Amino acid sequence: MAPLVVFALLCLCCWASFYFLLCAVNGSRSHEWNCRLVTLVHGIVAVCITAYIGYVDGPWPFTHPGTKNTPLQISALVVSLGYFIFDMAWCVYFRTEGPVMLAHHTMSILGILLTLWLGESGIESCAVLFGSEVTNPLLQTRWFLKQTGRYETALGDAVDVLFVLLFVVMRIFVGGTMLYCELISPRPRFFIKCGGVAMYALSWAFMVDIARFAVRKSTSWHRQRVRKEVPAANGHDGKMD
Repeated sequence: MAPLVVFALLCLCCWASFYFLLCAVNGSRSHEWNCRLVTLVHGIVAVCITAYIGYVDGPWPFTHPGTKNTPLQISALVVSLGYFIFDMAWCVYFRTEGPVMLAHHTMSILGILLTLWLGESGIESCAVLFGSEVTNPLLQTRWFLKQTGRYETALGDAVDVLFVLLFVVMRIFVGGTMLYCELISPRPRFFIKCGGVAMYALSWAFMVDIARFAVRKSTSWHRQRVRKEVPAANGHDGKMD
């Protein structure tokens, strides 16, 4: 366990150092801008590693939950553990996030710690990490588009649509299937199953906010379309003498 603690502290220091380096290089940008760059990098790294674990290295999380942790699974979880501790501390210090996001980080940290301590269920923890982070790059891209004044464009609309679809597919449908396989399997420990239920419930808390956003967005698109159609209906567009 001691090597894991050292590895986790090293990862925490690496993420914090990366953030401070960005602050030094991007001095004209806000602290949140640089922190979101760190979040974007972690999301990409986590998705790539956990995708390789699930689809190539194995085992398949839907059929082998509760199996012993592999070295690659441990490495992926520790790297993300360092990031979540860093980001949790940043969010608490700058008070930028609400209770749902803080609960997500808290459960992620506790879930990873429990998985590392038990020495098992690494594959489903990596699967949960993949599902949680696969929408992250789109979420950060959306924020950066807003900050640069490019959100109200076709690119911003495409990012929103992809984010909502990917969230619903991965966090609700695939996540629900993963939870079902976890609950019916005799291998995972009781506390791991409880953690799975908690993470899935949290996904639904996010889903409520996303559903409200989707309704507002679709209403906005409808109003824009109506405004464009009204002049044509009144005969002002394309009028010929």
